[in-house]
Order: sequence, then structure tokens, then C-alpha cells
Amino acid sequence: MIDSLYAIVDAEYAERPLELAFKALNANCAIVQLRAKRLDDLSFLKIATRVRSACGHAGVPFVINDRADIAHMVEADGLHLGQDDLSIDDARKVVGDMQIGVSTHSLEQAITAEAEGADLIAFGPVYPTKTKENPEPIVGLGKLTKVCESVSRPVVAIGGISPENAAETLQAGARYLAVISALSRFLDDAR
Repeated sequence: MIDSLYAIVDAEYAERPLELAFKALNANCAIVQLRAKRLDDLSFLKIATRVRSACGHAGVPFVINDRADIAHMVEADGLHLGQDDLSIDDARKVVGDMQIGVSTHSLEQAITAEAEGADLIAFGPVYPTKTKENPEPIVGLGKLTKVCESVSRPVVAIGGISPENAAETLQAGARYLAVISALSRFLDDAR
């Protein structure tokens, strides 16, 4: 399962974000994303620079959440956008051909994201989640399966993913499991 782990390190949610990112890399996760919704620019840039370097040494793709400018500055491998962020076209003006993932919450949004050029489709929340202030309604495994069958891009399941529901989430067709609050548990299980 670790080879499907899309580790989201939230610099505001994690107690020690750098340590968590390094732990995810040591466990051979598939992707590391750095997220910091309210962190000041300089602090975000400093953390991003360190995690980018570590990801480069580990050969693991590094993704920045929301911030095309910081993704470009640290030469991230990818950018992740939400429904209320820059459009893919506008983000490409900043990051060029960098991989772009888009959060979606319905089949229609997933199909639209793919049509607009998203390289990865994040879909959820699949299960109840604690890390979003105003989460979208839970989509469940049935809708996840439908999205996985309907788009050609890899699907990243997000929202409430835990070691207990990871296998069934992958069986629904997700290529990656995006994990925030249960990340330490996944990494401990990987030992």
C-alpha cells in the first residue's frame, strides 16, 4: 500500500512537518505534497525548499498545494489545485508543463478537470475527514469507482483514508491514497 501512498504533509496540521515528510520518504511513499493554507510565504518557501531537496534525493515526486508561485520557485514536480484555485490554464502560465492535479467532488468535476488538462484527478472526500474546515459531502466508494471508470487519468482518493479502509479504496480503482491525518499510522504500519 505504501507504493500508492500520496503523503500530504500539512504544515499547519502536522506537529513537525519536516520530520513527517522525511518519515514518509523513508517509507518509500509514492508522492509527497506540501500543504499550508495559512502559513506566511517565507515560512512556506523555507519548508518547501527543504522538502523539495529531500524528495529529489529520494527520487519521489514533490507537489505543492495551491501555490503555483512557490511550486515554480522550488521547481516542484507538481502543483495541486482545488476547485476555487487558479484554473489549469492560468496555473500553466506560471508552472509550465509541470504535472497538475485537481481536487474534484463529483463525476462532472472529474470529467471537466480531465478535459481541461489535469494530469491527476483527486476525488473525495471518500470518507468523513477531520482536516478540512468545510468539507464537501462524502462521496463514498460507489462514486469513487464510477470516477475511476470514467476518466483516463490516475485518480487520487482523498478524505478519511486510513489503514483500515485503504485496501477497499484501492479496489474501487484509485491509483493513489491521499492521506493527511492518518499519515503517521500508515508510516508506522510500513515498518
